[in-house]
Amino acid sequence: MAISLKVNGKSRTVDAAPGTPLLWVLRDHLGLTGTKFGCGAAQCGACTVHVNGEPTRACVTPHDSLADAEIVTIEGVSGAAAEAIRNAWIAKDVPQCGYCQAGQIMSATALLKSNPAPDDAAIDEAMSGNLCRCATYMSIRRAIKEAAATL
Repeated sequence: MAISLKVNGKSRTVDAAPGTPLLWVLRDHLGLTGTKFGCGAAQCGACTVHVNGEPTRACVTPHDSLADAEIVTIEGVSGAAAEAIRNAWIAKDVPQCGYCQAGQIMSATALLKSNPAPDDAAIDEAMSGNLCRCATYMSIRRAIKEAAATL
């Protein structure tokens, strides 16, 4: 069944089976491969995208429930918070293997959009759903603090 989705500011028509997770629509139907598959159970955060500005796990979100939603992926995230996060990620040399980083960046950007001056507790809460096998959590926290300082 064809459905129109607004992804990264553009209307896109996709024909996927009802209930297909947004992750697979993004990757397989739209070619947006920056959003990663991690666990498939909304536990790791690798598939985090923004739906109406909120961090959302694309691996468990049916695409056909998002007809009127604004979906933003790592390829389309923009604005002051996103730019600050990207710059801080580079400055603090956050990624190691890099697999989780798209989801980490999406969650961190949403945090700074809602709270431009988060303390450690707010950072930990916002990032708690994003796992990093390389355990770069302290670097992530430092990068978020640096990004917040530049806003």
